[in-house]
Amino acid sequence: MFGKLLPIKKITLPNGKVVTEKRTLTPFVVVVILVLTYFSAVITDFNVATIIKRIGQFFVILQQMVPPTWTYFPHIWQPLLDTIKMSLLGSLLGALCALPLAILAASNITRWKSLSATMKLLLSLLRTLPTLIAALIATFVFGLGTVAGTVAIFLFTIAYVGKLAYEQIENANMEAFEAMRSMGLTTIQSFRYAILPQILPNYLSVSLFCFEGNVRYASILGYVGAGGIGLLLNESLGWRNYANVGMILLLLVVTVFMIETISEHYRKKLM
Repeated sequence: MFGKLLPIKKITLPNGKVVTEKRTLTPFVVVVILVLTYFSAVITDFNVATIIKRIGQFFVILQQMVPPTWTYFPHIWQPLLDTIKMSLLGSLLGALCALPLAILAASNITRWKSLSATMKLLLSLLRTLPTLIAALIATFVFGLGTVAGTVAIFLFTIAYVGKLAYEQIENANMEAFEAMRSMGLTTIQSFRYAILPQILPNYLSVSLFCFEGNVRYASILGYVGAGGIGLLLNESLGWRNYANVGMILLLLVVTVFMIETISEHYRKKLM
């Protein structure tokens, strides 16, 4: 089938030698993507005309956000601090717990392949669980408030950092590790002195990057009662008080920008 659709071309070089041009699947892949895009639009009832007709309403809402309600600032400060605190705590605990799980998931460190496969499956399951769903479940277990949000961020951080960490471990140079093992050191000791120095800069950089994202994710966890600034955002949107929404978003953008700037500075030093 592929031979008919994508025939192999033969090229004769000036010296008389015949070479075969490598077959490319790019046209076939493009066609498949276009077909899938079409069916996706049909299934989801995507309508360009509706977007063009209603896009002006988006700018109407933006106009109502400007100017923001400056007097609303004292009401935002404490929920914003709660958002930062649960993001920081969830990211820190998640990054710390992700490292031992990554060690167990790394097939070149863990001797029991079944344990390695189980840990990889666990991290994969956690990654497929949306943060909002995790926060919703946590609210039923721990009640409304920042504890539920912290648990949701904690689970997401474990999955995100753990996945990248075990991949870094599996790609690490194992010569020093094997040498230390042959000298009688335990697996943990060998990992501490041979593997950890190799992955530590990337591990810390990924953890900082994850914290940046968690601050943004935490701002919407209030929609399911997980505390933070999302509660105020949901309330203001519900009452269509867009001037208050503008103030919340302005303060959130400034906060995220400051955190990202500081994080980027230290991530560059780690690389």
